Amino acid sequence: MPLTEDGIYAMALQLIDADGVEALTMRRLAAALDANPMSLYHHVPNKEAVLRGVAERVGSQFWSGEREDMPWQERLRQLAFDFRELVRRHPKLMTYSFGRAEYIQPNDPFWQGVTHILAAAKLPASEIPRVAATLCAVFTGLLVSELTGALQRWAMLPPAPAGSSEEDASPPSEDEVDAMFSCALDAAIAGVANHPARAKEGS
Repeated sequence: MPLTEDGIYAMALQLIDADGVEALTMRRLAAALDANPMSLYHHVPNKEAVLRGVAERVGSQFWSGEREDMPWQERLRQLAFDFRELVRRHPKLMTYSFGRAEYIQPNDPFWQGVTHILAAAKLPASEIPRVAATLCAVFTGLLVSELTGALQRWAMLPPAPAGSSEEDASPPSEDEVDAMFSCALDAAIAGVANHPARAKEGS
């Protein structure tokens, strides 16, 4: 079977899902494709290019559906949960990708979804990129914390000052983590709803 760029990205994603970004090498990728390592370089110049291609491939899978008949608050909530589901399908790749500023691009379905929803919320066009960037930072930061286990660990810390004899709480359940994500999402939605520029628009 001939090598193709899409086939290279698909195999790279399988390897990343299994063992993480750090374990991916061009030699290992070639072996998984039953190809000569040098033949990969006819399609992709290096590992960084492979990772960019894989991230774009996964990002293009995101689709939150057309729900323009729903209030913008519910559309934003659904978009966030749909994005979280995509992230959970490829946790190792997404943990890596979220640490790179170029991960989100203007043509990404997620970015387009966020900006369209903010327009529906009647934010002035000049404010939409800033608010969208803030929402992306909130969502990706929260998801990285969840994927790495930091969120769950923080939820176990006692509220008392350091040196307290109180023991750490038990780990949060899956339902409790879901509730924590919803709580953060509620705060983000409230922030958009109360944005000063939106209030000036009379919304």
